[in-house]
Amino acid sequence: MKTNYLFLALFLPVLMLAQYDYEPSSNNPFGQPNPEAPKELLDYAPLIGECDCKSQSRKPDQTWAEPVDMQWRFKYIMNGMAVQDETVKADGRHSGSIRQFIADSTKWFVHYYSTAAPTPKLSTWKGVKNEEGKMILYKDQKAPNGTDGYSRLTFYDINENGYKWVGEWVDTTESVVFPFWKIDCTDGKKSLVKKDD
Repeated sequence: MKTNYLFLALFLPVLMLAQYDYEPSSNNPFGQPNPEAPKELLDYAPLIGECDCKSQSRKPDQTWAEPVDMQWRFKYIMNGMAVQDETVKADGRHSGSIRQFIADSTKWFVHYYSTAAPTPKLSTWKGVKNEEGKMILYKDQKAPNGTDGYSRLTFYDINENGYKWVGEWVDTTESVVFPFWKIDCTDGKKSLVKKDD
């Protein structure tokens, strides 16, 4: 019996630490992908880190507002099993989302929240990374006139310098497209990852 207690006393702390191997840390401030996660987790690998961006959305009269400075940060969470992003905008309207790939549905589920309005229930978009390398997500959403359609969110032009993003309303055939928000993060990614000495 004493041997069992000794085993627990020695190895339980090691087992507890192993549960957090892929969490953000001083050496990996954006976390790491967990090897046990679905391979699709790496769809977001090029976005992990922090970018300085310009965010631009429509005004009530439907013209484009002036761009707002924004930082967009992506990191691995839940011990490397999911991705979280957060934006910090110069106008004080911050937002973020939790991104999980659900293997049974073969889709990403993205749950969004914002300081712009209370978020008692998170909006959810679903989608995949396509063959062109774009991450495209959809949520059912009617137009103001009642026409059926979708809110479509797309990451594109993803490379080592950053990426672009656009939010659009599209009809069910995706032939009518109305962009309502766009973000440009192509001025270069910041790396906060510390190299081992």
